[in-house]
Order: sequence, then structure tokens, then C-alpha cells
Amino acid sequence: MRSAFPESPAERDRWILARRNESDRHALDPGQPYAFFVEKERSAHGRLVPVAALFLTNRECPWHCLMCDLWRNTLTSSVPVGAIPAQIDFALSRLGPAEHIKLYNSGSFFDPRAIPNEDHAAIAGRLNAFDLTIVESHPALIGDDTFRFRDRLSGSLEVALGLETVHPVAGPRLNKRMSLEQYASASAQLSAEGISVRAFVLVKPPFIADETEALEWADQSVRFAFECGASVVSLIPTRGTEGALQDLQASGSFDPPALATLESALASGIELGKGRVFADIWDLKRFSNCPACFQDRWERMNTMNLHQEIPDAQACGACGNE
Repeated sequence: MRSAFPESPAERDRWILARRNESDRHALDPGQPYAFFVEKERSAHGRLVPVAALFLTNRECPWHCLMCDLWRNTLTSSVPVGAIPAQIDFALSRLGPAEHIKLYNSGSFFDPRAIPNEDHAAIAGRLNAFDLTIVESHPALIGDDTFRFRDRLSGSLEVALGLETVHPVAGPRLNKRMSLEQYASASAQLSAEGISVRAFVLVKPPFIADETEALEWADQSVRFAFECGASVVSLIPTRGTEGALQDLQASGSFDPPALATLESALASGIELGKGRVFADIWDLKRFSNCPACFQDRWERMNTMNLHQEIPDAQACGACGNE
């Protein structure tokens, strides 16, 4: 018999960790980022700019969010001082030119156990060639370290905050240990300091009943993020890769979103005209049930991401684009 989903944070931690397969954690070199590439992204000024995306190798995030599989690309201990600057050097020496840079670390850039504070100056010194630096953080860690790091940069800083969802039941159960008030406060602090905010919003997290409700709450979450001052929102389809989510799926409390739901959420967000809205289209095929139209739909969403315009949808004779 499957155990009921726990309601207290400490019990949820244990429940989530018990459903992990530790053999899924990848063997990583602390001297190298675990991935890096240059991608195109539409900037706040409406230009397509090359962005260097670096996925830094560091200690696992202390928050064990229900849906998160990023722990697989983390270490079980902190990296030594100097390791993160060395990782940045390793990637930038192998990448082509870029105007912006993303330093994502499977957690929070301002967690000193993940990114040592002693490295902030050295990291900033390596970013002088970039007009914009984008990092990610839990809202609870926004503070003086954030602002000091901003002051070290020659370009601008953007911080990505995981809003996830404003759903009153699903949100607290994600185990992020964050209220909407805390999210709004962190966003306001960043905006007051001239730091732009990127919001991550989940499409169809657990405990959302169906696709109609999933789209409704994705829309509400995007609106809330913009009301809090976000300049860009990234929509993340909830992937059922973790043991905890697979357990919830077996009990009827979770199903990954349909491709049509993500596609509609992206179009709805762009139509708001409040800021840029992107959809994460990496590994998108796992959400498609129709090989006949998948490539066309991927290209349509990629066009929306790059141009913030909504092309006409093409009906599929095989599936009707469900």
C-alpha cells in the first residue's frame, strides 16, 4: 500500500528522499561545469542575442523540492574555493562569443555552500565581457550578498526565482518552503535595486486535476509573476522523472502536462504583453503523443520563444493537436 503524501515539511523531505535512486546521481568533475553551450534568446530590447549557458557543478540544493531532478547533476559536498571560477574559465575557453551569460547551478547562486562567497569577486571578474549576467536563487537567499555581487559586475544582473505556481494547494506541497508573500518580497527587493527578475513557472505541477485547470493556474501564475515585477517568465513543463512524482502519478495525484497545455500557456503569456514569456522546449518530445505533428509544434513554440509572436496553429489530421 502506498503511503499518503505527508503534509509537514520535515516529513515531506523524508518522503521525497526515500523515493530517490541515488545511483541516478552523475559522477561529476568539480573543475568543470556539467554542461555548457551558446543559445539564442530574445532580449528585453527585442533583439536575438547569443547567450552562454553554463550549468555549474556544485553542492546539492538544501531544499528538496518535490518535482526537482536537478540533484542528479550535483555533488554531495561543497566545492573548494576557486573551483567555480575554474569551471567558468573551462567553459568560456570552449564557447563562441556571447552577449549575455547564464550561470545556473541546480540551486541557488547565493547559497554559500554551493557557490563560495569568497569566489564572487573572481567570478564577477570573468563576466566583464557580458552585458547581462543571469543567475538563479531561492527567494529566501536574496539579500546583501546579491547586491554586493551586482556591484562587482560591469554589466547588469538578472536573478531567476522559482515561483512554480500560485495554486493554493499544489504550491505549498512542492516542499519549496516559500510563501507567495516571500516571493513577492524578494522580487520587490531585486526591483528596488535595479536587478531584473526572471520567474520560473511550472506547467501542471502535482495536485492539479486536469489540463484545463493546469492551463488556468499557469496563466494565473504568469500574471502574478509580472505583477511582482518580473520582466521575463520561463514556463517549465513538469517532468515525471523523479520517484516521488512517479509515486504520485501511480496514485492519481500527478500526470505530466499535455504538449497542447504548454503550447497554450506560452501563447496566453505572450498575449498578455506584460513581458517576455519563454517555454522550456528541451526534451519536449516526452510530452507529445503524436509523431506526425511534433516537429511542427516544436518549431511553432521555438518561433514564439524567439520572436514573441504567435503563428497560426496548423491542425493535425492524425491527432487534432490534442
